[in-house]
Amino acid sequence: MYEPALFRVEEKAELIAFLRAYPLGLVIAQGAEGLSADLIPFLVDDEGLSLRAHFARANPLLSTLATPQRVLVVFNGPQAYVRPGYYPSKAEHGRVVPTWNYAMVQASGMTRLHEDSGWIARQVADLTAQQEAGQPEPWTPTDAPKDYIQAQMGAIVGLEIEISELRGKYKLSQNRSEPDRRGVLAGLAQEKSHKTQAAAELMAARRLSNGPEAQR
Repeated sequence: MYEPALFRVEEKAELIAFLRAYPLGLVIAQGAEGLSADLIPFLVDDEGLSLRAHFARANPLLSTLATPQRVLVVFNGPQAYVRPGYYPSKAEHGRVVPTWNYAMVQASGMTRLHEDSGWIARQVADLTAQQEAGQPEPWTPTDAPKDYIQAQMGAIVGLEIEISELRGKYKLSQNRSEPDRRGVLAGLAQEKSHKTQAAAELMAARRLSNGPEAQR
């Protein structure tokens, strides 16, 4: 991953929080017929040492990971198109171009499949609890008929990835001047789409205080 220093995120607690906020990861693996890419929701432990998930037995990924291998999992966060018109510097000298702001975290490590029904049941329960947290009436696997849940469990396999590298990149206009960064924030905040609003919120949370002038 190309990650200029201004965009690099290294604080592990922040990376773990990102994985929990955006748990749907793109698993990239090497199979007999080439690369594969599958979207799978994950859990991450408090220390950022492992990822847990499950997927359908019918997925060719099962045979791909029959032998443990190092995989890459990409988690994408807020993203938004940045118009040149957002920059005050456009009116000053015109030397501006469109770009894209986004946030992402990449995790890589060795895989391990889990067939044990107890492990799979805990994984499903834990992932469900994470996603249902805060709901007025959280759903749990025990809400469904036992035989139905057992049949569903039999159709999935567990996946664990021992994280060997966790890297984050937040490209949020840190390479622009402070006035331009404020202009981007204001421009995105006026957009109506949820994705641009989320990008603006992340920029605001980061406070945009680590631009190029801070490197001098």
